[in-house]
Amino acid sequence: MFNGKPNHLTDSRWKLSRDNFVPAYLKLYETDRSVFRERIEEGLAVLESCDVCPRDCHVNRIKDEHGKCRTGRHAWVGSYFPHFGEEDCLRGWNGSGTIFFSFCNLKCVFCQNHELSWDGAGKQVTAEEISGMMIELQERGCHNINFVTPEHVVPQVLEAIPPAIEKGLRLPIVYNTSAYDSIHSLKLMEDIVDIYMPDFKFWDPDLSKIYMTESTYPEVARAAVKEMHRQVGDLMFDEEGLALRGLIVRHLVMPNRVAGAEEIFHFLAEEISPHTYLNVMDQYYPDAQVVRKPGRYEDIERRVTGGEFREAKQAAREAGLYRIDRRWRKMERFF
Repeated sequence: MFNGKPNHLTDSRWKLSRDNFVPAYLKLYETDRSVFRERIEEGLAVLESCDVCPRDCHVNRIKDEHGKCRTGRHAWVGSYFPHFGEEDCLRGWNGSGTIFFSFCNLKCVFCQNHELSWDGAGKQVTAEEISGMMIELQERGCHNINFVTPEHVVPQVLEAIPPAIEKGLRLPIVYNTSAYDSIHSLKLMEDIVDIYMPDFKFWDPDLSKIYMTESTYPEVARAAVKEMHRQVGDLMFDEEGLALRGLIVRHLVMPNRVAGAEEIFHFLAEEISPHTYLNVMDQYYPDAQVVRKPGRYEDIERRVTGGEFREAKQAAREAGLYRIDRRWRKMERFF
């Protein structure tokens, strides 16, 4: 199953020179620092009547009022470390430098990180502390900085990047999201994020309401993914097969086809790009409210079968997607 290199290691269309690559945020900072300052000021102003994400709670987070995400003026971080569970093109041989933000603007009843998203495990941090985390991860050899669940803390992320640049940050930035992002916040991140990685979860609004408590999710996710692709395009790699810039879309296969994989894949192929880099994931297991409230979510009270996973991957291919992520062994730098 691991024989042969993925096409992005041999196809020149998807290659960039690592030596010539400059992260987007660094180009912007070196070209016009005033743009960075304006973005930060605009983001912080949004916190005063918060519509950072599509929830549009309009609470004053500058005064530490809380809306759906339960996050005030400063972000909360649950953990940060070199992560070896990400895609090979992100984890490489030294790991992806993940910073996991606590809380979330969604309430997925099956969330496998519910200690962070539902329970808010972690601690409140300043922009200076986040910048220090980025530098520590870079010094530990990570290949990128991977912001996990940043949808509700975009202003705080923006605020942390300039001090990190001044400390020497030079890694690509990954925006790792549920896709429940506002277009305004994504535009604040334009020319700052190098790699967008949305997890497109559900296609049907009614099922989104049941399993994520938000019926607007599919509409918001479609618009968000379009905006992400407009900014960064299809995924590009360096000579070692590490991602440098572009869009990675994840999709978690769910039991009983409740997620709408086939519709999502057709959308990606037809309205985003047939060259979209896709990770079809099979690691769903019942957790959080699904376990706590047995019988309430019967359709997802079991793991995904091998047949369901194979069916989803085949649906991706039939939709016209061919850059489908997989693990590989024969990358000399890994072994």
